[in-house]
Amino acid sequence: MKKIAVFTSGGDSPGMNACIRAVVRTAIYKGLEVYGIYHGYEGIIEGDIKRLHTYSVSNIVQRGGTMLKSARSAEFRTPEGRKKAYENLKAHGIEGLVAIGGDGTFTGAKIFHEEFGIPVVGCPGTIDNDIYGTDYTIGFDTAVNTALDAIDKIRDTAAAHDRIFFIEVMGRDAGFIAVESGIGSGAEFVMVPETQTDLDAVVKSLKNLRKTKTSSIIVVAEGDAAGSAAEIMEKVKSKIQDKNKEFKVTTLGHIQRGGNPTARDRVLASRCGMAAVEGLLEGKTNCMAGIMNQEVVYTPFGDCIGKTKPLIADHLKLIEYLSI
Repeated sequence: MKKIAVFTSGGDSPGMNACIRAVVRTAIYKGLEVYGIYHGYEGIIEGDIKRLHTYSVSNIVQRGGTMLKSARSAEFRTPEGRKKAYENLKAHGIEGLVAIGGDGTFTGAKIFHEEFGIPVVGCPGTIDNDIYGTDYTIGFDTAVNTALDAIDKIRDTAAAHDRIFFIEVMGRDAGFIAVESGIGSGAEFVMVPETQTDLDAVVKSLKNLRKTKTSSIIVVAEGDAAGSAAEIMEKVKSKIQDKNKEFKVTTLGHIQRGGNPTARDRVLASRCGMAAVEGLLEGKTNCMAGIMNQEVVYTPFGDCIGKTKPLIADHLKLIEYLSI
């Protein structure tokens, strides 16, 4: 193998640049030519491919977002689009790919490898931390700390005005951000897609908490089955029916995706990027390079996509025990 390429796909996450940097510099250290593909799978189809050098990735380890840009590609979902992508890679002499992204990215990589045999190793880049085969994903720690900082500030206002705040964080299918930011901020309740939300129990607890607390924080993952933070707030408010109590909603939104990555994300991203290149050189393919129990592991894309990563049970107990 003489030439490889790296791209980012799907939602951006803090630490992607650190991962790109690690891929590029590891590849060069190993004597490879390395190329950057801009705008994800769409860039492969369009031939938006440029050779990268050591200086190409200078001064990016601390930056959020992705220097290679990201985009979704409807054309790549078609056999014709993937064939065009394959022909562009062959024209550049590219023999292996590093794909940085999440479930959608790995699904595309798996199909592409099965159809054309291009070796692909992935790196887990998503703030949601919902990919099986790695303890943490690139960007998750930064997103949690971003959410935590915002919740801490909201807590000040909640306490000053005796308010109940419902704060919505990202997590359409997984509640990892909600759980960890909820524990760190001392939230009274955390609502996530993985567990059934009992609004009657929440109402009862809030009424009891009023005897010891004048304000409360409820963290809601956007994918909770009971609805959005605004919808849940209205349901709870209608059941409590206390004209003297103020209820407020804050949706943190895409602020959680941006910002400089934490040290933890930079190190994780760098390790995964290095492991992806080493994996390609060792003949690994159709798999993701992740970190479990501090060790590099390679997990087949089929498992990354098909297996559910559970929440840590102790985290759910912590929320319940410490909210009294």
